[in-house]
Amino acid sequence: MTPRCTCSVTAALTTLPGAPFTLARLTLDGPRDDEVLVRIVACGICQTDLAVRDSPALMPKPAVLGHEGAGIVEAIGERVTRVRPGDAVVISFSSCGRCSACLRGEPAYCAHTRSLNFGGGRPDGSTALHEAPAAAEPRPVRSHFFGQSSFATRAVVNERNLVRVTEAVDAGVALETLGPMGCGLQTGAGGVLNSLKVRPGSRLAIYGTGAVGLAATMAGAIAGAATVLAVDVQPQRLALARELGATHVVDARDPEADAQIEAALGGADGGGADFALDTSGRLDTLRGAVQRLAPRGVLGLISSAKGADVPVNALHLMVGGRGVVGIHQGDSVPQVFIPQLIAWHRAGRFPFERLLGFYDLARINDAADDLAQGRVIKPVVRMPAA
Repeated sequence: MTPRCTCSVTAALTTLPGAPFTLARLTLDGPRDDEVLVRIVACGICQTDLAVRDSPALMPKPAVLGHEGAGIVEAIGERVTRVRPGDAVVISFSSCGRCSACLRGEPAYCAHTRSLNFGGGRPDGSTALHEAPAAAEPRPVRSHFFGQSSFATRAVVNERNLVRVTEAVDAGVALETLGPMGCGLQTGAGGVLNSLKVRPGSRLAIYGTGAVGLAATMAGAIAGAATVLAVDVQPQRLALARELGATHVVDARDPEADAQIEAALGGADGGGADFALDTSGRLDTLRGAVQRLAPRGVLGLISSAKGADVPVNALHLMVGGRGVVGIHQGDSVPQVFIPQLIAWHRAGRFPFERLLGFYDLARINDAADDLAQGRVIKPVVRMPAA
């Protein structure tokens, strides 16, 4: 299928594993019949972007990454019905819409998640990005990371990825703040509200207070948990967690950390967490989180722990009816959950803007370094006008 047009974009290109991003002028194909051309206003940076940038295997290179984009629809394909030019949109993960998980309303568990989000192109293998025509022999550049590749001034996206937020933006919500809704924020908040379904009056423990963990902290308060415990090693993040709804915070480096966690999760029934989320991926943290579950307690795993095996005591799980469950994208249907998060934000219950730090595209490597070193919670890259 031949694209209807092409345009020139400025993008942050990843070329070699571990190498910094480089700014490049690339050619972007216009949208196909089921695709949408979006002018990117801003894009959040996630730890997954850095993991894929640095990996020799997770996605082909050269590539444009970025999967927390927000922008304005500029053009639509002939079969697109969800949005129209001029709409403000948040871009989330890609799913096929046809497999059994998608048909059950569980797009986060799409059977084609790997190929659609990390394959480096469309389902037919084509890529929407190419080196600029001025190159002697223009090469393809891998596109459609999470169905979008939003570290660029424009992106071509399947309409299934889009969440229309025009009314919220018209009401005064800054579009440049909303990109992280498409991954990190919906993952943390959804882990609490959709996946674990945290109950009012329950005890919730959150291990790790990056963007995902702090979104979970705010969601714990929204859910009405009586105890929201946040555990981390960065005092400033623990202080922020307290301001965002944590009832207890513990610095994991404190020699008395274990006793403090147990005290926070204590209760007349013997204590323990009714619900827990691990966003750290640390094996010792995972094992401790399992041990601190109350009978019938459930631990949700959001970090991949780099694919490591985690030994846990089977008898402890069985006798207490405890569970461990993997969570992807907070079990979210983005078109439903992101508008709900924005509504809570407007009501003052989900002040996610306090997590954000802004950088111009020319400083994307500074943003990535600050994220990796813990100097910023959620960096957001603003795109230039052209």
